[in-house]
Amino acid sequence: MQEGLKKIVTIPLYVFGFLIMGLLSGYLTFKLMSFSRTVEVPDLKGKSVVEANELISREGLYLKVEGEEYDPTVPTSRIVRQDIPAGNKVKEQRGIRVFLSKGPKVQSVPDLTGQTLNDAESMIAKNGLHTGKIIRVHSSTAEKDRIISQRPDPDEPIKDPLVLVVSAGPYDIIYYCPDFSGKGREDATTLAGKLGLVAEFTGQGERVKSQKPKPGALIRSGEPIHLQMEGEPSLHD
Repeated sequence: MQEGLKKIVTIPLYVFGFLIMGLLSGYLTFKLMSFSRTVEVPDLKGKSVVEANELISREGLYLKVEGEEYDPTVPTSRIVRQDIPAGNKVKEQRGIRVFLSKGPKVQSVPDLTGQTLNDAESMIAKNGLHTGKIIRVHSSTAEKDRIISQRPDPDEPIKDPLVLVVSAGPYDIIYYCPDFSGKGREDATTLAGKLGLVAEFTGQGERVKSQKPKPGALIRSGEPIHLQMEGEPSLHD
């Protein structure tokens, strides 16, 4: 009878002992965690996984690679960003999540030659590309503001902004204005066309009575020459 009672009393004592040990262990663990050292998160951008792991291990932290992202500035397989910015304070044993660079996103270039600069820039923006430089050159064959060439060439991969060579139109050619006096409309138009001038007629007569600019004045190709036909008042500068 006494032995049975002794066993009944002994079992709760064991349970109580385990309970006390558990509480004590939890308390000590909490104390140790609350007194963990606070460290500064290092800057990992641009570093390889090996370099970053060595760096944060010294601070009692560890690395967690979460995924990859395209980035035109950070080389492939290097860290492009981290979830906790460099310089922040964290407890030891904290995991720092990072993303690795997949390098620049490779895109093919559309053919822009022959298009106007405005149309080309719309297509460039639509394709998610960027114009880095526009070079203007004079051309006797390409209309002003038309794309003459591009770099990279069409359908080539692109990693840098586009370079466009754009027509600035023909060179300005300066002439001494010829004398149109007495010429008919057809002859005056032909002569003006040979010099790249634009003949503008006033009046209904058959022959040129006066002109502006005057004969011998300097005039650039592409500029208008005003021709007044007989029967109208003379032009004056």
